[in-house]
Amino acid sequence: MTQRSVLTGGRRRRRRGPPRGVLAVALLVLAFAAVALTRNEPAGRAPRSPAHGSVASLPAATLPQTAKGPAPLAGGGTAPSPLAVRLDVGGDPVRVRFRHPPRSGLLFDIDTGRVLWRHAPTRVLPIASLTKMMTALLVAERLPRGSRVPITREALHYHGSGVGLLPRGRRILVETMLHGLLLPSGNDAAIALAQRVAGGSVARFVGMMNRRARAMGLVCTRFSRPDGYQDRGNHSCAGDLAELARAVLRMPRLAHIVRRRSAVLPFPIKGGRLYLYNNNPLLRAGYRGATGLKTGYTEAAGLCLVATARRHGRRLGVVLLHSPDPYTQSVRLLDRGWRTRH
Repeated sequence: MTQRSVLTGGRRRRRRGPPRGVLAVALLVLAFAAVALTRNEPAGRAPRSPAHGSVASLPAATLPQTAKGPAPLAGGGTAPSPLAVRLDVGGDPVRVRFRHPPRSGLLFDIDTGRVLWRHAPTRVLPIASLTKMMTALLVAERLPRGSRVPITREALHYHGSGVGLLPRGRRILVETMLHGLLLPSGNDAAIALAQRVAGGSVARFVGMMNRRARAMGLVCTRFSRPDGYQDRGNHSCAGDLAELARAVLRMPRLAHIVRRRSAVLPFPIKGGRLYLYNNNPLLRAGYRGATGLKTGYTEAAGLCLVATARRHGRRLGVVLLHSPDPYTQSVRLLDRGWRTRH
């Protein structure tokens, strides 16, 4: 600290501030305290997970803020700046009321991150197969095109939705497996891809998922499986999922896959072709400009949807968690969103 002069009794005297070493220590302590308060957790610990089946909303201080710097990506580059979904932000431009609303929802501009409509966007909920967005992101970052994925015994002992035709012991092109992950939401594909990326260990891959979420500033997200089949310990919120959707769409190879209504791919079975169809209700119904992105369902999570669309050079996204009618609600929000000013 610089020295200051003060006048006392007509004489000029120099008053020294605290020693630099003491000041530095004090500033360091304050910095750690600020981080701990911001995370609503002791410094150095990850946010605690809510109990299974519980619904929680994060305090505003723990939410991603537009002012935060972008997080670094593996291999260089930066992630998009987090969306501002604080509950104390002024009124959103889109006003939509549902008779039976989703438990959580968000309408946002994909390119700017502007929030257009929100409903409990920080409520922590199970997310089912929306989990696969993070699985796909890690695979696309770490496995180049042309890589092959071995079909393991564990991948064939999956539960829930699956590609269903994976031949044990064969090595399948990674692009085919990504299609199987994102279009029919194959849990078998998720397990096989996770093992391929993490040297055979699903648990190691889950650790990578959670580290990536923290690097992106996703404060209410935690993963316990690469497929999202188990609800315990696997949760997020609409604000985080919107940010994750933006990251997926920044990867051209993933953006190409999620916008496809169907795909015919080379596959080592009789006939040599695998036919896959997208579960996305907007794509299946032919909603104009639909570009993706992911569906999900478990009994605890309910019907979940991340839907994205593009019209006249503008891109909008919707996140709906535990919605009674994801198609109708997402279309209504998007239709209203197109009418707002940029």
